[in-house]
Amino acid sequence: MIINLANKGGKMTSKDISIFNSLKPFSVGFDDMFDQFESMLGSGGLSMQSNYPPYNIRRAGKDKYAIEVAVAGFNKKDVEVEFEDNLLTIRTKKIEKDEQKKGDEVIHRGISQRSFVRSFSIADDVKVNDAELRDGLLTISCEKIIPETKKKRLIEIK
Repeated sequence: MIINLANKGGKMTSKDISIFNSLKPFSVGFDDMFDQFESMLGSGGLSMQSNYPPYNIRRAGKDKYAIEVAVAGFNKKDVEVEFEDNLLTIRTKKIEKDEQKKGDEVIHRGISQRSFVRSFSIADDVKVNDAELRDGLLTISCEKIIPETKKKRLIEIK
């Protein structure tokens, strides 16, 4: 492994010693994927996201997935789901203060309604189908689409 310290003031970067760089000689066509992992891991992107709101990623079948995000206290008009360039982003829109009934006061607020942005990297062969908000749980359905060119086949030898 070659470690390049030139033009960096003697500092190593994560790119210099990345495991992905060591995998490149053994793979073909994965450069974009390796670069995507580099950007997520190298820049601290994963550690910068908070743990709010809590979420699950579950397998919902052979080639189906569901991303479940706990959004208690939010309704459909408060949440936005966007998919662009392999990045699925869930964010809250501007939230207005709850209108309290005359004479009411909140003694304890345990259900957070703070604004958030949560992003997920989605593979090229995964299609985001739809999103549903029910009982405080936002569920985003995804499906892995396997093109004919990637399915198992027998190659004829000439």
